[in-house]
Amino acid sequence: MRAQFVMSEIGVGLRRNLTMTFAVIISVALSLALFGGSLLMSEQVGRMKGYWYDKANVSIYLCNKQDAQEAGEAAASSAGGGAGGVATCRKGAVTEEQKKQIESELKAMSLVKSVTYESADEAYKHYQEQYGHTALASSITPDQMQESFRVKLKNPEKYKVVTSAFAGRDGIHTVDDQRQAIDDLFRILNYLNMAAVGIMAIMLIVALLLIVNTVRVSAFSRRRETGIMRLVGASSFYIQVPFIMEAAVAGLIGALFACAMLVSGQYFVIDHGVGLRDKIQLIDFMGWGSVLAKLPYVLFIGLLMPSMAAFIALRKYLKV
Repeated sequence: MRAQFVMSEIGVGLRRNLTMTFAVIISVALSLALFGGSLLMSEQVGRMKGYWYDKANVSIYLCNKQDAQEAGEAAASSAGGGAGGVATCRKGAVTEEQKKQIESELKAMSLVKSVTYESADEAYKHYQEQYGHTALASSITPDQMQESFRVKLKNPEKYKVVTSAFAGRDGIHTVDDQRQAIDDLFRILNYLNMAAVGIMAIMLIVALLLIVNTVRVSAFSRRRETGIMRLVGASSFYIQVPFIMEAAVAGLIGALFACAMLVSGQYFVIDHGVGLRDKIQLIDFMGWGSVLAKLPYVLFIGLLMPSMAAFIALRKYLKV
């Protein structure tokens, strides 16, 4: 097979259908950019989960004197209904014996990685550091703060084990898991990723339809040439190669544009320009390694998808 002939036929085909070729390139570029973006989004969500879940603690807040007083008053006013207070605090503030029992049980649990005790004074100090500038902070006193145990788990997804074991016990005000609030954020991010995947699928279908239509028009416009090639003994594969290569070249150009968009997004949005990495330091953004690792997939699909679509279309439309 003469490479020069194939290349010349590719150039002729691309020039004849310049408008449709341009549409194919744009469609492939957008769909593959969304494909690469969805891969990066999935990895980013997974990266953030690992980062935040590792920092998420189960906090066990203990009853103080004010909690016990409020629970007692609420019980008296509601005839034992417990409205407006925590029933477990009715028996009084947590005792030293109860604190030792809770701590020993926590440390004995195999899924617990570490247990940190925070006194009321330490809680007051941390509160003032975070909210000292607010009007409410001036009315808070150390005796109003609750002692607590901050529990770090080996597997944060098993927080319900700790919650069910300690919630409702005497001396314990509440058991709070920070992972529940984090899950809401990740649920939204997953929905956004699913939306991106859906748009990507639609764009891929549009690109495939454009490729099939472009190949059909190209085959129809060159039906005389292909008929002559058949008469002189050219094989079906020899006749089909220029059409397949046209689609592959258009797909490759679109894939290169998609790669350029992904690289530009990392450079101008994450690292420089908008600079989200510096402005939002709470998020552990991906680096260049993750972006560059996705580019070969984008290029591979950019070559494979149009080539397969053209091959299938030619079996139907290239009748010579």
